[in-house]
Amino acid sequence: MEYRRIGKTGLKVSSVSIGGWITMGGTIDDKTSHGILKKSIDLGINFIDLADIYAKGEAESVAGKLLVDYQRSDLVLSSKVFWPMSDNPNDRGLSRKHIMESCEKSLKRLKTDYLDMYFCHRFDEETPLEETLRAMDDLVRQGKILYWGTSVWSSEQLSQAHRVSEKYGAYKPVVEQPRYNLLDREIESSVMGTCTEEGMGLVVWSPLAQGLLAGRYDEGVPENSRASTTSWLSDSLNEENLVKSRQFSELSKDLGYTPSQVALAWCLRRPEISSVITGASSPSQVESNVAAAQIQLSSEDLVRIDTIFA
Repeated sequence: MEYRRIGKTGLKVSSVSIGGWITMGGTIDDKTSHGILKKSIDLGINFIDLADIYAKGEAESVAGKLLVDYQRSDLVLSSKVFWPMSDNPNDRGLSRKHIMESCEKSLKRLKTDYLDMYFCHRFDEETPLEETLRAMDDLVRQGKILYWGTSVWSSEQLSQAHRVSEKYGAYKPVVEQPRYNLLDREIESSVMGTCTEEGMGLVVWSPLAQGLLAGRYDEGVPENSRASTTSWLSDSLNEENLVKSRQFSELSKDLGYTPSQVALAWCLRRPEISSVITGASSPSQVESNVAAAQIQLSSEDLVRIDTIFA
């Protein structure tokens, strides 16, 4: 396994990580989830990415039951806060009240005293940025989180967060978690550059475009697949993207790898990226994904890939 620093911090995470969105506490049972986590850790994955909203807390609870058996310092655990967790008007957003209460709940579900990284899961237009930053700063100073970050924030929002943090002498966000894959390269235009300037790492989600780049839909859309539960994916399953996916599958086969492995290796070609967050529904998928960390795509390979996704 390759380990990369989170931006300019001293924290190192596995270049391939495991996440619990949709799967843990949701589409797969606890036994399978535990098998996936065990296999991940056995193969050198140290970064486990979760969020309170994943299965409304169940993903954290499922992970917590297993991870308590491991040396805590060997793991890098993250969670997130923002999305509504109930009908309570204060049980959402990035207010001080919601951040503090949500962090405590995540810690209890994960059966741990601290989170290595805590993400603001979106930008909150209804809460003053200063209030959010001070709350995250307090959590760091209390030792309940070690680092904090953002997820799907714009370049302007990231820069603003750093300037406000500097103004008040608060801990700055050190990591951004955006979507990034061959079909969605938007962060290359501004967010990636801003993160480099501010010394932030990037841990990207949906590197396989929810299975589209894994060739899962090359022959059509199976019943009860993610395409039926994820609106972004269903919108992406147009004929143009499916043609690209099929061509990409053929190219990957020609290179001697699976489409998933090439798609992950393509993301990891960028030194700005600290880790690709992968999902899995079986331990064997974890093994295949981890192998991508060792793949070095040549300049010729990258040109062939770009030709497909131009």
